[in-house]
Amino acid sequence: MEINIIEETKDRLKFEIVGEDHTLCNLLRDELWKDKHLEVAGYNVDHPLVSQPIMIVETDGSETPKKALLEAVERIKQKNKEVIGEFKSLK
Repeated sequence: MEINIIEETKDRLKFEIVGEDHTLCNLLRDELWKDKHLEVAGYNVDHPLVSQPIMIVETDGSETPKKALLEAVERIKQKNKEVIGEFKSLK
């Protein structure tokens, strides 16, 4: 996976996620919205065959968009560990 930052300010981050699609973007967007400092979390894919998702994250300025994004990724990682544990306990 490759991430290209398109725009970055104190409270706004716009980036491209190369090689990904709606699956990852929906997951990130939904998890980002759980952050109380978030004002915008969304993405756009112009055409799934010829373009990459562009994601926008904006906060109220209390935290940086990168921090909000990293915290969302950590929460996703924790949920994945829980799901893996549940499947491993099945016998």
